[in-house]
Amino acid sequence: MINQGRVSQSIKNSIKIYQDSNFQIIIGIILIALLGTGAISPILPSVAEDFNVSPEYIGWVISAFVIPIIIGSPIFGILADRYGRKQILIPALFLFAIAGTICSLAPNFRTLIEFRFVQGIGAAPLESLALTLISDLYRGKLLTVAMAFNAMNIGLALTIYPLVSSGLNTWGWRYPFLLSLMAIPLSFWVLFYLKIPAIPKQKSFSLKNYLRNIWQSINNYQVGGLLIVVVSIFILSFGPCLTYIPLFADRQLGASHIVIGIILASRALAFAFVSSQLGLFAKSLSEVTLIKVAFVIYCIAFIITPTINNIWFLFIPSILFGFAHGMIFPSTQSLLGQLSPEEYRAGFMAVNGTALSLGQASGPILAGTMFTIWGMSGVFYSSAIFCLVILFLISYLLINTAS
Repeated sequence: MINQGRVSQSIKNSIKIYQDSNFQIIIGIILIALLGTGAISPILPSVAEDFNVSPEYIGWVISAFVIPIIIGSPIFGILADRYGRKQILIPALFLFAIAGTICSLAPNFRTLIEFRFVQGIGAAPLESLALTLISDLYRGKLLTVAMAFNAMNIGLALTIYPLVSSGLNTWGWRYPFLLSLMAIPLSFWVLFYLKIPAIPKQKSFSLKNYLRNIWQSINNYQVGGLLIVVVSIFILSFGPCLTYIPLFADRQLGASHIVIGIILASRALAFAFVSSQLGLFAKSLSEVTLIKVAFVIYCIAFIITPTINNIWFLFIPSILFGFAHGMIFPSTQSLLGQLSPEEYRAGFMAVNGTALSLGQASGPILAGTMFTIWGMSGVFYSSAIFCLVILFLISYLLINTAS
């Protein structure tokens, strides 16, 4: 009877969440934020070909977008607390849309990179403020339900965006950038329909004391090990996986834009599926063990990739990448949540967000360096070695981490 009651309450909460216009707006913000990378990765080979850019530089299309997110997310978080959520979100959405449109009109690679950077400034507060809004609006079990549905939508978006982008890319690589225009109607939706509870403003705020407290909460080897994991998995995701898998499929295997999109979508779908089933794995394996297993799966997938000579076999490492990411990302976030101090949790998790963005920005650059030194195969073999090094490192750093 108790379990039935919990299930019944969960169903009622789920219905309320989907019917809540506030939650629908928040999901819209998340989906716009994901456009900046999810819809752009499949078109990188076309951009490289059109502008005659070598593979070691094409990763800057992603990195230029992510770098301002690394810098801007904590800054915009402070501004949102002081001046209000809408006051930051609405201009950011407009900037995201305008810069994305200009990217679609870029006459050369330099202009594209410059306005990708500007678009990244617009994207900087979107995802972090969307998660903040969920915490503002929901409490208790309803907050858990909201976060679960948010994760589900992220997985769905990462599956669909590469397909949509690849379809538009058949007309030209510029068309996927126009998807950013959806941020303009969303900004009006935020302005007129998003209802935010009043947030009490502090009369005095000491940034120095606040930052000191955050530093004290993260200054231990367990948190450091988890942050290394976060940086590492997004280096792997945005470097060899999202930047060089499309290039490998295009240049080595002659894949069409549609097939490249399907391959990337298979990775996202595997990620969403494994994440949704992680509770079953966690019954018999600790989060730390799942992290270690994921790095082994990553390593196997990277070793397999350069040996493939048939495009359809590329689905095997792609799905393995999705499995690994689906195991490691939720496990890492769960452990960080357990280690975060309640009174500084938002700032603590902002450090996690910065680590995530740092991995996204540096991944394509590091992979490009490996390509310059060792070629296409070297990108994947060096990534496999990187996985083993991180696995060895965290075996010591996370030995006593709660699970």
